Amino acid sequence: MKAMTVQNHTLAAGTSHATPYYIVPGGRNGPVMMIVAGIHGNETASIHSARQLVGQLQNWRLRIARGKLIIVPIANPQAYRKRNRGVPDLNRTFPKGPKRPATHPMSQAIVQLMKTYKPSWYLDLHEANGLSKHDAKVLGQTLVTNAANPVVPAARRVIQRVNSALQSPSHQFHLRLHPLSGSSRTAAARLIHAKTVTVETCWSLPFHVRKSYQIRIIKHFLREAEMV
Repeated sequence: MKAMTVQNHTLAAGTSHATPYYIVPGGRNGPVMMIVAGIHGNETASIHSARQLVGQLQNWRLRIARGKLIIVPIANPQAYRKRNRGVPDLNRTFPKGPKRPATHPMSQAIVQLMKTYKPSWYLDLHEANGLSKHDAKVLGQTLVTNAANPVVPAARRVIQRVNSALQSPSHQFHLRLHPLSGSSRTAAARLIHAKTVTVETCWSLPFHVRKSYQIRIIKHFLREAEMV
């Protein structure tokens, strides 16, 4: 097996939106997974989780055996610098139809990255209010995808494995099935036919807990893709 390297690149290079992204090739051929965090700049646990994942790959605590992993830790650097959601909401600027363009420089750059590498798996890391265990109308502690997306069986398995290890029943994750027009998740499903999931941890939980859930879920999906 060839030595694994973590390749450092820049998305939207030469612009005020420039942000790093990382490509990690495995030792053997396999699927491509793309992980995007920080589309909303105030959802900081998702950003730190993506950064922590990069660190684990760089120091060989985690190895990609097959395929290729692409990580964009801060998709909206201007919003992250201000620690706000972003104006406009970047997750409403991705293509809303087959012939409609992305309408923001960063959504355009992310779409181009999708089209270049054509990931078969796409994870979008977010945070939300509320605990879905107690209120079906909130998105905290959920995995969200489109009803017809082929990721649904894998998402159900990931939720079962995560929930079985939780000490607090109120932290349980649930599956939500609905498209979101203009989101990166729905765009990835439409444009490149990827297995797409939005990961939503609950803002009210301690920061280190939210990070641990994000990392745990990512690793379960890497196993589902047989990449580790």
